[in-house]
Amino acid sequence: MELRPGFRPHSRLTHVVFDWDGTLSLIRAGWGEVMMAQWLALIPRLPGESAEQLRHLAHDDIWRLNGKPSIHQAAQLAERIQERGGQPLSAVDYENDYQRRLGEVVGARLAAVRSGAVATDAWLVTAARRAIETFAGRGLTLHVVSGTQRRFVVEEAEALEVAQHFGRRIHGPTSEHDTAYSKRGVINAILRDHAIGGEQLLAFGDGHVEIEQTKLVGGLAVAVATDESQFHSGRIDAPKRDRLMGMGADICIPDFRELDALLPVLFP
Repeated sequence: MELRPGFRPHSRLTHVVFDWDGTLSLIRAGWGEVMMAQWLALIPRLPGESAEQLRHLAHDDIWRLNGKPSIHQAAQLAERIQERGGQPLSAVDYENDYQRRLGEVVGARLAAVRSGAVATDAWLVTAARRAIETFAGRGLTLHVVSGTQRRFVVEEAEALEVAQHFGRRIHGPTSEHDTAYSKRGVINAILRDHAIGGEQLLAFGDGHVEIEQTKLVGGLAVAVATDESQFHSGRIDAPKRDRLMGMGADICIPDFRELDALLPVLFP
C-alpha cells in the first residue's frame, strides 16, 4: 500500500464507487490485448514505421481512453485508419467487432463459473468480495460505475454473486452506441441524488477517469493497480500505478488482500 505524501483521510465517507473491470472483476481481464490485436490488424503501418512503434501508438490511444465506453476507442481506431490513408468503417462497426472478439473470451469464463468448474472468487480481484461485504457492513452505500455496458456488468455481477450489494446502483452505458454516458456524469448524479458532498465519496478504480473525476469533486481516490497478466499475484502493475498516481490518486494498492491495513487509513 502506497500513500501519497501529505495524505489526509476524509472523516465523513458515506458512499463508495467501484470501477468494475480490473477493480472488482477479472472476467474481462485481457480486454486490452483483445483490443490491441484488433487495432494492429487494422491500422495501416506508415513507411519506415516498426511494428513496435505502431504497438506503442495503439497502446497510448487505448489506455488514454480507458474508463470511457469503448465506442470512444472504436472512434479513435477509425480516425487512425483514416489519417493513414485507409478507408475506415464506422465506429459502430469496429465496436461490434471488438465486442464479438471479447465476448468469446467472456462467454467461456462465465460458462465455467456457472457450471461450477471455476470458483467465483477466481474471477474476482483478490479479496474483493470481502471488501464489498466490509464496506456494506459499515453502512456505506455501494455503487459500480463502469465503462462496460450495464447489462453486461449486471450479468457478470450476478454470476460472481456480488450484485446484491449494489442493487440498482450498477451504472454503465445503456448500449454499445451510448456516447452520452460518462463516469463524470454518474458521479455528479450520485452527489446530487444522495445530497452528499464530494468529501463523502470514496472511489476504487484502475482507470484514470474514475480517479480524476473523484478528485475533481473532492473525494478520496484509491488506485487499484491490479496485475492482470498473472491473476492474484499481489504485484503492483507499475504502468497502472504511475498513470493513476499521476491522476492524483491518494492511495495505491495491488488488490484488497491487505484490507485490514487499509481500513484504519480510510476510517481512522
